[in-house]
Amino acid sequence: MNRFDTTPYRRSTVGFDRLFDLMERQARNAGGDNYPPFNIERRDEDEYRITLAVAGFRAEDLDITAQQNLLVIQGRKRDDQPEGEMLHVGIANRGFERRFDLADYVRVENADLKDGMLVIDLVREVPDAMKPKKISIGGAKTLEIVKDDDDSAAA
Repeated sequence: MNRFDTTPYRRSTVGFDRLFDLMERQARNAGGDNYPPFNIERRDEDEYRITLAVAGFRAEDLDITAQQNLLVIQGRKRDDQPEGEMLHVGIANRGFERRFDLADYVRVENADLKDGMLVIDLVREVPDAMKPKKISIGGAKTLEIVKDDDDSAAA
């Protein structure tokens, strides 16, 4: 059984605790069926990538659906029958459904299939109304959105 320790990531990503909790829970719940295998990587402060190994599937065999905080990837099994008698079947040729719980404000930006690898890019876009704002004291009425660049470099 694989164990994922996301503690180092939690220190540098304030506000993403729910995202990592969901990923850990999903890894635990996956249990025995880990098909197709996948990687989740953090590309930048607010950019993530999910890569699934889907060798043997064509783009038309795959269905990617994103709604609210859920990403569902389905692969449909083709009915291609090989010519001749099969003596050993070791290559998985079965349908699948893989679900990923997404954190708030995470959207799918792009999906690409190349060399048997399905790559899905995710972006976290927090609305301006939800970002922290610096409030001036002394009567100034303008609010300035606080940038996290200095905070993330110090973490």
